[in-house]
Amino acid sequence: MARDPFRRQRPRRLRRILLGLAGVTLLALAAVAVFGPRLVADRLNPITARADWPVSDAALALHRRLVIGDLHADPLLWDRDLSVERPEGHVDLPRLDRGNVAVQVFSAVTKSPRGQNYGENATDAPDNITPLVIGQLRPVQSWFSLKERALDQSRRLTHLADTHPDRLRLIRTADDLTALLAERAAGSRVIGAILAMEGAHPLEGNLANLPVMEGAGYRVVGITHFFDNELGGSLHGQSQAGLTEFGREVVAELVARQLVIDLAHASPQVVREVLAVPGAKPMLSHTGVHGLCNTPRNLDDALLRQIADKGGIVGIGFWADVTCNDSPAGIAATIVAAIELLGEDHVALGSDWDGSVGVPFDAAGLPTLTHSLLDAGLSEEQIAKVMGGNMMRYLRETLPRG
Repeated sequence: MARDPFRRQRPRRLRRILLGLAGVTLLALAAVAVFGPRLVADRLNPITARADWPVSDAALALHRRLVIGDLHADPLLWDRDLSVERPEGHVDLPRLDRGNVAVQVFSAVTKSPRGQNYGENATDAPDNITPLVIGQLRPVQSWFSLKERALDQSRRLTHLADTHPDRLRLIRTADDLTALLAERAAGSRVIGAILAMEGAHPLEGNLANLPVMEGAGYRVVGITHFFDNELGGSLHGQSQAGLTEFGREVVAELVARQLVIDLAHASPQVVREVLAVPGAKPMLSHTGVHGLCNTPRNLDDALLRQIADKGGIVGIGFWADVTCNDSPAGIAATIVAAIELLGEDHVALGSDWDGSVGVPFDAAGLPTLTHSLLDAGLSEEQIAKVMGGNMMRYLRETLPRG
């Protein structure tokens, strides 16, 4: 029988084909990992302005004199280098500096239900964050652990501050904040960063994880996010319940440790029960005013007043679902309504930048808000309080000392 001269070559060709297919597959997966999350970030975090917003010379001059702070932004969810200006999203260090931001709260988002909405979300719904964490090739231990996701985000922010100490500093105590503000008053451009948990589910139902998170730098703790968790009911959950026994234990420990309690996304009953805890002085980091913008995302005005009466502050968000007006003037109108409801000492900024929302400007565009607040008739003193003064006072009163 004649011998096939190509017989030995066929396995080699097959191996080459398989290796080639494997290489193409790996390149495709790498492309998804690199570009997929960026495309998602671009789609979910647009800047909605159709043209440049106006900023008068007087507004710009005032803006440069202000001490500015923002109570809520989610850039740590997206795997990007925040030390350089990026084409996507809303927040990075160059844009924060151009916006003259002195202190930014960076929130860790660790779970978000598929089909997320403001009405009702199931606790056991498929999670949106898991595929994002895997697609961004975050550490394997964070793929299926909410605790590890929060720790991964804190490590990234801490590394950024350690790598750029002249540009970013992690604030852990009231004394840290006082020192940073003094340096900025003397001409420094360093930005203060405060870590927050958007919902306390990274505790994974174990109170022993709270000091772990505190050690990782977390100083603001939200009770719930878009779903009911081990601590209690969400504003957007199924139960509308109050605090669980575990939730009461956590709140008591937060008060004892002088960690900031954030009531954003909490059910009305959770809000009432936290406010009843002796020594608790919670805030609400990002919201609107229900009386002005009647949407299910905004808590009842009476609850906002109770937060202010307890010494807390309310951060006004920048997106249309809480302002009902997608413009700087709409944000300014919400701030005016909040001042009328709560008093000028209890209103702050809570942008929700990079939080899967569209906003009319990014961090660099903050001067347009100062312009709109002047147009709305607020005094320079009132603007100084809202843009950061109230936030700095509240944090110095609430954060642990030295």
